[in-house]
Amino acid sequence: MARGAPTMTTTELQRVCRSLPAATEQIQWQKTCVFKIGGKMFACSGLEKDSRYSFKVDDHRFLELTDVPGIIPAPYLARAKWVQIDPAVCTLGTSDIEELVRHSHALVLAKLPKKTQRLIREK
Repeated sequence: MARGAPTMTTTELQRVCRSLPAATEQIQWQKTCVFKIGGKMFACSGLEKDSRYSFKVDDHRFLELTDVPGIIPAPYLARAKWVQIDPAVCTLGTSDIEELVRHSHALVLAKLPKKTQRLIREK
């Protein structure tokens, strides 16, 4: 993991999420941009430019990542192994975060029913 490199902004996170296959976007809870695949969340962020953002990670990486400055267990979603990133503080590089977001998308896709997975992959 590259540390010290500029971290991903909320705008960059949203660009990455929008580029992922079958990703949908909606505003929920009045002020949160939520990204889903097959109706299940894989990432979310605030609407403001420098907002914090969250996504799912592998169970075995959760504790490692929450030891990184600027990364904490995501409120309300930590039990499902989601992390929250504060881009003003985080020391993880943009490419590392992009890889984690792409993996979050893959983790959520893998948990969808096989029929739904097949339909998504056929598109």
